[in-house]
Amino acid sequence: MQFFCYLGSISCASLFFFDSAHIGLGLLSVMFASIGFNGSLVFYNAFLPEIAEPKDQDKVSARGFAMGYIGSSVLLIINLVMLKAFDVNIRWCFVTVAVWWIAFAQIPFYILPNNVFAHKPKGNFIFKGFKEILKVLKEIQTIPRLKRFLSSFFIYSMGVQTIMLMAVLFAKNEIVGLKDTDLIISILLIQFVGVLGAYLFSKLSSLIGNLKAIGVALFIWILICVGTYLFVYTPVHFYIIAGSVGLVMGGIQSLSRSTYSKLLPSETEDNASYFAFYDVCEKVGIVIGTFMFGFIQGFTGSMRSSILALIAYFIVGFILLLTIPKSKNIQ
Repeated sequence: MQFFCYLGSISCASLFFFDSAHIGLGLLSVMFASIGFNGSLVFYNAFLPEIAEPKDQDKVSARGFAMGYIGSSVLLIINLVMLKAFDVNIRWCFVTVAVWWIAFAQIPFYILPNNVFAHKPKGNFIFKGFKEILKVLKEIQTIPRLKRFLSSFFIYSMGVQTIMLMAVLFAKNEIVGLKDTDLIISILLIQFVGVLGAYLFSKLSSLIGNLKAIGVALFIWILICVGTYLFVYTPVHFYIIAGSVGLVMGGIQSLSRSTYSKLLPSETEDNASYFAFYDVCEKVGIVIGTFMFGFIQGFTGSMRSSILALIAYFIVGFILLLTIPKSKNIQ
């Protein structure tokens, strides 16, 4: 986790030297920053079953996402103040992100348990990683609940992640009269409402169970997509949708992680490998989801038409969720 964290933060800081005459080098920085961010998240997520009992994992997962939303919002506000009030060169924003990233990472590095199963590294790290993914894939085939949940997660995360990545682009192309300041406000709105959403869905899961709570979130996602397709044409409408997205964004992300954690084999010592597979499912879903979004837009000439694919992802994900056998930890 330390390796990937430092790789991502240093790569982010290197964007201070970005030069439009050397786009390739800039893209390398972006690529390594992305590898560092997503690589560290695998191990971060894998700590959940190691530091919390199943009964506490929804609450702990929700708090993790809530703190992430708060931290990212605070840093965004700091950078906006730097840019607007003090006329700081925007390049310094990459440096502040890197420093923030490294500084706050010291807390988990210092507090979290290290190598709780006393595993000793052996073999080729790179090839062993691929072998571990294949091993988890085979094991999942023998665990019906986990297999069906991942099938549902794979589909509905296409919609969730595509919305996260394409929302701003959709707004700039489809919302009449939307200014850059409106987009910044909407991003902050999503982040702060996401804090509330993470805690609300954690509470909901304690009342009706994880699967039903995720089902409620998917139903709300469907309503959001339908509402966006039919009615969202002005900045006010976009603010309303942004708030709704924030509410279910935090909820479905935190619940998906904790539900997956509860479904892992109780005897496993390969939490990092299982969460690596979870991350692979999510990232492949992003590739497919964003490709289909762009393909439909190119074919129809309208981003609004691409929303229909998002609706389909959530419907299929909801149906697959209904096929998961009951479990005492998640029902």
